[in-house]
Amino acid sequence: MNELQGKIIKGIGGFYYVYVEARGIYECRAKGIFRKDKIKPLVGDQVVISVISDEEMLGNIDSILERNNTLIRPSVANVDQAMVVFAAAEPKPNFNLLDRFLISMRLQDVPTVICFNKVDMVADDEIVKLAKIYEKSGSKVMFISVLEDDGVEDIKSVLKAKTTVLAGPSGVGKSSLLNRLAPDANMETGEISKKLKRGKHTTRHSEIFYIEPNTYVMDTPGFSSLDVRLLEKEEVKDYFEEFRDYEDECKFLGCLHLKEPDCGVKEAVLRGEISEIRYENYKLLIEEVESKKKY
Repeated sequence: MNELQGKIIKGIGGFYYVYVEARGIYECRAKGIFRKDKIKPLVGDQVVISVISDEEMLGNIDSILERNNTLIRPSVANVDQAMVVFAAAEPKPNFNLLDRFLISMRLQDVPTVICFNKVDMVADDEIVKLAKIYEKSGSKVMFISVLEDDGVEDIKSVLKAKTTVLAGPSGVGKSSLLNRLAPDANMETGEISKKLKRGKHTTRHSEIFYIEPNTYVMDTPGFSSLDVRLLEKEEVKDYFEEFRDYEDECKFLGCLHLKEPDCGVKEAVLRGEISEIRYENYKLLIEEVESKKKY
């Protein structure tokens, strides 16, 4: 039987859709041994399939190759980085949501790129302001206008030779960006829909799109939320990278940068060297962690 290697780009209703370069998408079932061993194939898995029919593009998943990593939210495998898309305007960026996503990815050791779309709708000074908020956050910050095709080539170079999770709230132009990056995305979606014998599905399941060799973008349903129960109050500050440069100036070891006197971080906020928006979000997260730990 013919064996091929590919990547699971979608899993739905017990079927797994495996993309094999230069061949296309095979509809596969997972062999019973996975259930027996309590292993669930994930979107993003590199797998070996045995072909049942090349004509009908059907196969079985025989084995799952070793994973580089596994994310919990969303439940996917072999992710190199995340790109979180927000609009510079309409809707205005929700910085609290953005900071929570950055922490969620950091908890899972996934480097994150921040992408602000719709820069054609704001003045230059607004772009400078957005850049300043996140310049020391440890994430690369990019500005694009999908509508005007401005900056999309830069995005492609950041995605090259990686599998990237694409995330962001609704209305920010994430789908438009995906269509620009992967013009064949609709064709692939249609191919799966035909096999499922139903209309075009909504993004309730994670799905991967092929951009070019070794380059994939993973579209995930909803917006990955941060479970604050995974955090201890004392750890939250470690996820705000820009605090580190000023912690040596704190009077107290283990300073939480809240009510303590002579706090280097708070003084950096007052001087405008740390974004006040980021600092306020930090305080909100601490409050949330404290209230969740009580229950």
